[in-house]
Order: sequence, then C-alpha cells, then structure tokens
Amino acid sequence: MAMSSSAAASEHSRRAWTTCLSSAFRATLACTIVAGATLYSPSPFQRQVALPAFSYVTVVLIVMDATLGDMWRSCWLALYATAQSVGPAILSLWLIGGPARLSKATTSIAVAMAAFVVVLPERTHLVAKRIALGQIVLIYVVGFIDKEHADAIMHPVHVAASTAVGLLACVLALLLPIPRLATNEVKESCEQYVENASNRLKLFVKAFSAEDANSSLSSISQAKCLSHSANKLIHSTKRYQESVQWEQIPFIKSSNSHQGNPGDGLQKVETHLRGMEIALTSSSHSFPIKLPNQELENGLIALEKQVNLWSNSNSSTAPAESIAEQKTSNNKSIHVLHEVSTSLRELSSAFFMFCLKSLAKPFDPVQNQTLTSTKESPDSGKQNTGNWLTTFRAPKRLMPALKCSLSLGLATMLGLMYSRENGFWAGLPVAISLASAREATFKVANVKAQGTVLGTVYGVVGCFLFERFLIVRFFSLIPWFIFTNFLRSSRMYGQAGGISAIIGAVLILGRKDFGPPTEFAIARIVETFIGLSCAVAVEVVLSPVRAPTLARRHLGKTLVALHECIGSCDLRQGGGAVLEKGLRKLKGHVNGLSKCIGEADVEPNFWYMPFHSACYSKLSRSLSKSVDLLHFGSNALRTLSEKLEDHAASWKDINDELDADLKLFKDLTNSSIKCLEEVVSVKSLELLDKKLEENNNDSKVSCDLELGKTSTTPKLLSALDEDEIEKVVCSYLQHAQEVVDKIFGVEGQDLDNEAKSEVVLSLSAFGYFMLSVMRETVEIENMIREFIQWENPSNDINLHEIACKVQALYS
Repeated sequence: MAMSSSAAASEHSRRAWTTCLSSAFRATLACTIVAGATLYSPSPFQRQVALPAFSYVTVVLIVMDATLGDMWRSCWLALYATAQSVGPAILSLWLIGGPARLSKATTSIAVAMAAFVVVLPERTHLVAKRIALGQIVLIYVVGFIDKEHADAIMHPVHVAASTAVGLLACVLALLLPIPRLATNEVKESCEQYVENASNRLKLFVKAFSAEDANSSLSSISQAKCLSHSANKLIHSTKRYQESVQWEQIPFIKSSNSHQGNPGDGLQKVETHLRGMEIALTSSSHSFPIKLPNQELENGLIALEKQVNLWSNSNSSTAPAESIAEQKTSNNKSIHVLHEVSTSLRELSSAFFMFCLKSLAKPFDPVQNQTLTSTKESPDSGKQNTGNWLTTFRAPKRLMPALKCSLSLGLATMLGLMYSRENGFWAGLPVAISLASAREATFKVANVKAQGTVLGTVYGVVGCFLFERFLIVRFFSLIPWFIFTNFLRSSRMYGQAGGISAIIGAVLILGRKDFGPPTEFAIARIVETFIGLSCAVAVEVVLSPVRAPTLARRHLGKTLVALHECIGSCDLRQGGGAVLEKGLRKLKGHVNGLSKCIGEADVEPNFWYMPFHSACYSKLSRSLSKSVDLLHFGSNALRTLSEKLEDHAASWKDINDELDADLKLFKDLTNSSIKCLEEVVSVKSLELLDKKLEENNNDSKVSCDLELGKTSTTPKLLSALDEDEIEKVVCSYLQHAQEVVDKIFGVEGQDLDNEAKSEVVLSLSAFGYFMLSVMRETVEIENMIREFIQWENPSNDINLHEIACKVQALYS
C-alpha cells in the first residue's frame, strides 16, 4: 500500500505539471495572437482595436485553466456583458452630448451608476460582471481622457472590438493544437477518485480487521494521506461539471459525456468513507475486533469486493453481470446480524459495517443508472428559467452593488486626480477583481498589490533584456505563466494575487511605443494602489463588522441549526426526511462558519484581541463531524422506515420505550446546546454583570445557583460523567433488541432475515450516532469554554452560570 501512496503522489505531481504547462502554453499563445492582431495588423484594424490592454485582460480572465466548455460559456457571457455595458453607454453618451461633456465628477458618477446596475442582479455570472465593469471603466474614463477625439458611438464600439479580439484569441488558443475538453477532465478526475476511494476502502477494511492497534493506526494514517488528494479530485469534478454542458454540441460531443452531477455522487461516496474513518478512530474502538460469526466476516470482505468490482467496471474491465452476481452473494452473507449489540465497544464496529453497506448501495449499477436518469441537474434548469424579477433581491443584493458602485466611483475620481493619462488603471483592477461573496479584505488587497508589483517588475526586466525583440518577450511569458499558475493555487497569493501578477507582466511585455516602461510601471502601481485603497476603505466603512465577530455570530446560528436537527430526530415514520431538511440548513451554516474562520484568521488584529483561530478550527471540525453523524443518523432512520413499512402497526405500538430513550438523548443534548447558544450570544461578561447589577438580578442569580433552583436553566453534558452518558445509549440498545424480538420473533423467520438484519444494523448505527453526538457536544462545550476563557483571562469561566445570568437578565 505504500507503493500505491507513492504512486498517487507521483501521479498528482505529474498532473499538476501537465496542467500548468498546458495552461501556460495556451495563455502565451492567446497573448501572442492578441499582439499579432494589435501590433502587426493593418492600420484600419488597429484603429478599431484601440484598447489592446483590455484584450490582454480579457485573455487573462478567460483562458487561465480553462477548458473548451469554459471558453464557449465565457464567449456567451462576454456578449451578454457587452450588451449590458456598451449599449447603455452609447445611449447615455449620446444623450449628454458625447464624451466632450464629461468631467471628472460626471465620469465618476457615470461609472458608479453603471456599475450599480451591472452588479445588482443576483443571477448574472461573475465573469460577465467583471468584463462588463471593465468595459464601463474604459468607456467612460478613457472617453474623458481623450474626449477631444472620442465619439459617443465609435468609442464604445472600439471597447467592444478590443474585447472581441481577446475572445477570438481565447478561442484559437483553446482549439489549438487540440481542444482541452471538460468532459475529459471530469472523466479523468472521476477515474482517479474511484482508484483513490478503492485504495482507502482497502486500507479501512485492513484497519478494521487488524490484530493490533499499531497495524490499524498505520492503515488509517495511510488512508488519511490519500483523503487530501480525494478532496481535490472532487473539487475538480465539480469545477468542470457546468463546463461539460457547454460541450454537448454535435462536432465535439464525446461518447463518454457525463450526465447529471458526478461530483455530487463522489461527495456521497466521500461521506461514507468519512463515516468509516469516524468509526475506526472512535475512542471506544478496541483491537482485535471480534465479529459475531464467520459469515459476517465473509460478508464484510464480500462487500469490499463489490465496491472494488464496481471500480474495475468503471474502467470497463468487469461486466455488469459479475457485479450483480457478486451483490447477490454479498446479501446472503451480510444478512446474518440478528442481535443489537448491548456493548458500547461493539457499536463502532456496527457503525463501520453500516457505512460500508451504505457505500455499496451507490455502486449498485441498476440503482446508479436510475439515479443518473432521474437526476438531470435540476438546479441548473431552475437557474436558467427563473423569473427575471427574482434576480433582483433588493435586501440581499443592494449592499454588494452599493459597495462596488462606491469603490469604482471613488477609485475613478482619485485616479483621474492623480494622473489623467493613466486614471483608468485605478478603477480597472477593482472592476476585474469583483468577488461573488465576502472575502478577507485586507489580505486580498495585499496579495493584489504584491502581485501587481511582482508582475510589473518582471515586465520591466523583460523589456530591458529584450527591448528590440517583441517575439522573445512573449516567449519570456511562458516561465512567468508557469510560476504564476503555482502562485494561483497557493495559500500565500491565491487567485487574486496570481491574476494580478499575470496582468502586471502581460500589459508591459505585450505593448510597444507607449513610453519608457519604468514610467508606465510606476504610474500603474500607484494607480492600482489608489484603486485597492478605495475598495478597502469602502468595505471597512460599509461593513464595519469584523470577521471574528461574524465568526461568533455564525457559531450561534450553527448551534441553533444543530439544536433544530437533533430535535427533529424521530423514530416514527418519515423521521429521516424531516431530519434531512434541517441537515441542509445546518451544513450551510457550518460552511459559512468555516469561511468566516478563514477570513478572521488572516485579518489584522489592530487594537483588538487576537483571534483564537486554533480553538475555532477545532469547533469547526467538531461541527462538521456532527453534520456527518447526523447524515448517517438520517440514513438509519430512513432505512428503519423502509424495512418496517410492513410492520408499521406493530412498530407504532411497541417503540414507546425507544421513544423515551430518544427523548432523553434529545433533552440532554439540546439542553447543553441551548446553554451554549446563550453563552455565545454574550458579547462581554463585564457588560452582562453590569446589566444584572442595574436590574438588581445579580444576588438572585447567585442565590438560585446555591439553592439549586435552576431546573429550568439549560444544563451542560459535561456536568455528567461518561458513565451517565453511556447509560442512556445502553438503555436504548436494550430496548432496541426487545423491539426487534417482538417484531421478528426471537429466532426470526427465514423470509425476514434480510429485513431483520437491516433493522438491527440501522438500530445499532443510530445508537452509535447518539453516543457520538453527545461526545461531540462535550467537545464543543470544551472549545467554547476555552475561547470564552481566552477572551476573559482574569475570570473563572462557568458556562452554566453565564447561561443562568442570561436567562435572569431576559426573563
């Protein structure tokens, strides 16, 4: 297995270099085409393409790491952006009497108003917005700079022509020498992920069957090393899913075109593998694991073979009949588990088998085909056919549109005040770097500035070395594109810094007869700094809430969503469906919390207390694990509903004791989470004590705590011993076995073996879910206690007491 890990690392390195070199070659080819069209074409054509700088910018925005599907989509988006910006600009310039009537103030206002209209619609693609905003800056600012010669109609047409040259260069670069298809990228990523998942599955089964803890931990460590590349492969698959749809045209349609959303399917497989990892790393796991009987051990091995056989069939090496035959054999051997284990040490083993069996279901070729045919990317259809009025959600979109409008207007004004000839370079970086969501403002501005300086310096050095050889200049872009490709995928610079570095070099190396490169370089760096400063200033003024504060708010919302999910757990019919609805909301809050933590981690502290990123990161991991556990809990509930459908009347009559156990679990867990919600809502302990003193409630709270009169106050799970938590689950397991015996009989019927085994496995998995969720809740308590102590180092932190004070204040 070490060999496979090494091979995977080598394959990852090979693919990274291949992608990087291919992207660098196509970007250089596109820039060379633009240079040939703008520098060596006939004079009438050069007069039409009056802004070659934007042709280069268009190339950088589209061609970097693009496929043919991306290019077709970008061409359509560029046409839409041009209609959105050039058409209204021609009308507005004609109404005011042409560019000659523009001033610095009116130019800034026109740019701000046009930007607001472009950014306001929610459903407009980000690429279209960036191109439209860049065109708006050039139409109005360059029109003002050259207002003595600019025409109200022809000047916007020249901007559109410059965009068209960039698009044409992208088309040729992505078609030559052979097109790079998104279909092939998705297929390759899926094949590599299947191989990766198969290797991890073998490692997990090997760890599960290990005779000692050292062998098991070694296998688990190897699997964790492979999981990092698996996440990248899933991201790559999702990245190119939309592009595949743009390649479904007759002359490039592939016979292996992917229907539906393969990335969603891979994500489900990844979730099941994470569940197996959770089971193996459980604190209650002991080695060696003793399975109830030899038949179950054979079934475990057979299930692994079924999944591996599917992976081979994905490479067209095994027929579907073999898979169906193997599946029948597996069903006979796995359906021999007829007793709910009352030992907590065996629960993790049952949960492992539950995840493995759930993992085998997506690999069923019949089921997989059904899912593919019925799931035709509903989201994309809704997005394209939605009511136009829904694209304008004033409360949600007003602030982003206002920020962009003010940033561009202010950058345009200050840029023109500093240098009229180069004033558009202040607004252009702000326009083409528009983000779709909130980002780390200071970090992004920093990396954009650094990227601009790096690229500009490289361009100046290139002009100095190859001043008389324009072709050699473009060849010198190849190593720079390779370097910046790695910058774009790094944490230090990311996409924003990498693209800024590319544009900085291309704009200098791709032009001639524009004056000394050093003067242009200095002017552009200063103008870029002005534009980025305006963007940061507007962001700080209009969004004064710091990222750490947002992270705390998101934590509170996440705890509320977690409270609702646990409260929706129900063993009755349809309980799994109710839980799944809340789970989608919880998953969104957890993702939002992760983004806020990442932003807060890189935000300057200034005079504020440092952000406790380590504690918040642990909180995020615990909450993500809780999401996975809830997912498996809903799977178990759904399986119980399906398998007990024929026994609905009996199940309803005899599961009252199970309901009581589940209610106790929900009461204990939600009481703790409710307490944490109230603690997180407190901004300052000193302010809380001060308000209590003003309301004369402080003495009452202290008295109630001493007398134990806090029965209505939420209590923490950490106040219970581990034995008390385990007693809740043990009681549930005993009652679960009694329910199974009453429904199926103590000995069981041969015809009900499959259903009985499924029910036993699902009940055991749900028991593991209950135990793990309570343990994760205790971990969340400890992390929240830690960061509250971090914020109040001189206080003795008692979360229960804080919750009591909050209730006393607002009761």
